[in-house]
Amino acid sequence: MNEPSPIRPSTVPGAAAEADIRTRFRGLRAHAGPQVAVTVLHIGAEHTAIATGQGDEASGVLVLDIGAHKTARQFFKRSPPTPLEMEHAIATVEDEVIRAVPVLAPGTALLCADALVREVALLAGLAPGECMVMPLDAMERVFERLAAVAEGRPAVREGLPQGTDFAAALLILREFMHHLRFGAITVVA
Repeated sequence: MNEPSPIRPSTVPGAAAEADIRTRFRGLRAHAGPQVAVTVLHIGAEHTAIATGQGDEASGVLVLDIGAHKTARQFFKRSPPTPLEMEHAIATVEDEVIRAVPVLAPGTALLCADALVREVALLAGLAPGECMVMPLDAMERVFERLAAVAEGRPAVREGLPQGTDFAAALLILREFMHHLRFGAITVVA
């Protein structure tokens, strides 16, 4: 009887994303107090990954099958995306994001060092800095501007980037913060 050969970790989809988020966790962990549980978010091109825990090493890691470029490619046929395209993307992203619930450390603070998330923070009106704390409502206002652009308002009028990758990253961030009940995200330069 032939046994299937074991898959080596390096060939598993998302293995590189898992290693990367663990490294990001160690790097960003210092931006929170030693007794604070943190969750580090990274919205990559093909995957979104989180690492969470209270210690120096992440106690939980999850790689989601959504990313800025992948989501844009899968759902957004136009730039800016249409409201229907946004709704279809939201449904898929919600399903993936909710998978993170059992992984999250209790009472965790959310941190991120992604350039696209930093851009969202700046568009939300936060002053540039090494550490910017963006409240959920500030991020929601940027998302509402994107929704207005999807409804036909010119992107230039809203001051938003016109690329679909930005729209997808903002949608992922919004669904992540909203459904996982994060009141703010600390964006680290």
